Amino acid sequence: MAQAIDIISRALKDIGALEAGETPTPEAATDAYDMLQDMLDQWSNEDMMVFYKNEIIFPVVQNQTQYTIGPGGQIGAVFTGSISGNILTVTQLTSGGISVGQTLSGTGITPGTKIQQMLTGAGGQVNEAGTYLINFSQTIASTNINSYYQRPLGLRSAFVRVNTTSNGQAITGGGLDYPVSVLNLEQYEMIGLKTLNGPWPKAVYYEPTETLGNIYLWPNPSQGEMHIFVDQLFQQFTSINETINLPQGYTMALRWCLAERLMPMYGKASTTQIAMISRFAAQGKSTVKRTNMNPAIVSSYADALLVGRSKDAGWILSGGFLR
Repeated sequence: MAQAIDIISRALKDIGALEAGETPTPEAATDAYDMLQDMLDQWSNEDMMVFYKNEIIFPVVQNQTQYTIGPGGQIGAVFTGSISGNILTVTQLTSGGISVGQTLSGTGITPGTKIQQMLTGAGGQVNEAGTYLINFSQTIASTNINSYYQRPLGLRSAFVRVNTTSNGQAITGGGLDYPVSVLNLEQYEMIGLKTLNGPWPKAVYYEPTETLGNIYLWPNPSQGEMHIFVDQLFQQFTSINETINLPQGYTMALRWCLAERLMPMYGKASTTQIAMISRFAAQGKSTVKRTNMNPAIVSSYADALLVGRSKDAGWILSGGFLR
């Protein structure tokens, strides 16, 4: 855990702009804070700097193929709940589904409040009433709360969970999961009949527009619960004194990378100092990237389980068009 002001003070001391025991002026702290926010925003675009794949979960609406995601988008939840300290208690779900990573909004709720962990609200499915851990401590009486996901930069993978078989029989134990192909624009354009009806989605295309992202499902589904995995956007500070939770190693990387970016602002031109800070900044980022790097998984399934292509009941309606 670290506060923005602590990272800023250490970075300014590293470049010699502050002496030991000194604190930055309000003007210097504001300039460095803005640079820190910009750097965190940029890191969301660097694959191996992102430490967490966020799971976006939403129920499929029959005969709806397009969904919006982001602040004010369709993917999220509306529910009745209260907050005591860092615990959100959900008593009734009105619409959508509740899951980790969503941002909460409502009367009196601290801006930037997010769901960090499922507690008793986990259950066997999404959409469960119960308790959830949030990032900011506060007290909110029972009220209507909206939750939404931040607009993702792109989709990594997806699957759909269905709760009935092809003959309409209910499945016990939480349903069956089928893989969903993530398409790029050219692949999505090649689908001739985008309104083709199907039992559940077999492919998804994501259009990251400026404010809200658009998620398109194919074929036109009748049921299902979508699970989409995206790179987690870096949580930015909401104030210079806010404490932010990041994994081990990130605080040091933030400190030295910020120092590297502040040097030109303070006219630092010493070759030795520039080389030292640049080396520490590069070391901090490379250490984090080595931790986050995911090598290719080597399959070790029995040969009898391997098939040329995945199959499910949806092939009846797709006619073998999409492979």
